[in-house]
Amino acid sequence: MDDKTIMATILSDVKGACDLMMHGSIESSTADVHATFRDELNRSLDRQSRIYAKMSEKGWYPSEAVDCKKIEQTKQKFSSAK
Repeated sequence: MDDKTIMATILSDVKGACDLMMHGSIESSTADVHATFRDELNRSLDRQSRIYAKMSEKGWYPSEAVDCKKIEQTKQKFSSAK
């Protein structure tokens, strides 16, 4: 398995953990449980950010600039749908 695939798998796993921690925080029944989930969510989000940055640095997770006209078109499309 190549490094890109390994990193993509790790990123996916960390995103799943973030989802779990977010829902655990939302559904927690006590302040202590909420704080534990919230703190782990913050650590997981930091981990996710660092993995994404490393992948972007290597060109494995490219992001592209979007033309402002496309953004405005999309905004108008959804604002007129109300």
